[in-house]
Amino acid sequence: MTQYRIKQWLWAVPVSVAAVLMAGCQEKPAPQAQVDTVAKAQKQTIPLIQAKVIRVELPKKQFCDAEGCTQYDLQTVQTQVPWINEYFLARLQKDVPDAFSTDKKISAETSAAKGLNQNTVYVQFIAQHTNLATFVIQSYIYNAGAAHGMSHQEFVTFDLNTHKRLALTDILKPNVEAKVADALYEANSNWLQQHNIERAKLQLSDNYYYGVNGIVFVYPLYELASYAEGMSELTLPYLMTKDLIKAEYLPSLPEYSNQ
Repeated sequence: MTQYRIKQWLWAVPVSVAAVLMAGCQEKPAPQAQVDTVAKAQKQTIPLIQAKVIRVELPKKQFCDAEGCTQYDLQTVQTQVPWINEYFLARLQKDVPDAFSTDKKISAETSAAKGLNQNTVYVQFIAQHTNLATFVIQSYIYNAGAAHGMSHQEFVTFDLNTHKRLALTDILKPNVEAKVADALYEANSNWLQQHNIERAKLQLSDNYYYGVNGIVFVYPLYELASYAEGMSELTLPYLMTKDLIKAEYLPSLPEYSNQ
């Protein structure tokens, strides 16, 4: 009986040792901080922008100084993304500080004889391509007595992952500006030649947006065409941008067969 028990004990030893070794070889659980970081990253999703236009409440209907009175109409976007809302409100406060001023520099009666200027700024949501969201700041300024007002559109594209506004230099590959200008001229050569614009005179505009068929470069009034034609837009087709635009900033494109 004693010999049997000894043999039984000796047989169990290797099994116990093997179990210990196997337990030691198992992957150790990740630290809790790492687990929380991974879980947070998995839960983070790109928001689907929902926006409506709201009027900005101003201290008074018009601002008057020695140059005359200006009537402001400011409207911005309200989305479910707080940092986007804060960006545009800060832009309005920076671009038209007089509209938010509570100082009474001069009475309206004193400057009424000089006429009433108008300053209108509207912010609108345009479109979203996955993590790229585009908005436009539309402005119109009319100075009393002028032949006509001046309008402008500034397009703003955000990377929703980095919470950053993307300048043109952010989306272009390094040192391709001249190639982009060449491609843009080629794609719009008929219109540009009709307006007597040679390749050497065409500069890239840093005002751009993602259009249906390509990246659209927007130029101010008078730069490429007459006032009557409005702001000029030149489109660089997406099919021409593969070697010019960083892959992460290009919309998903279909693959065409060579056959």
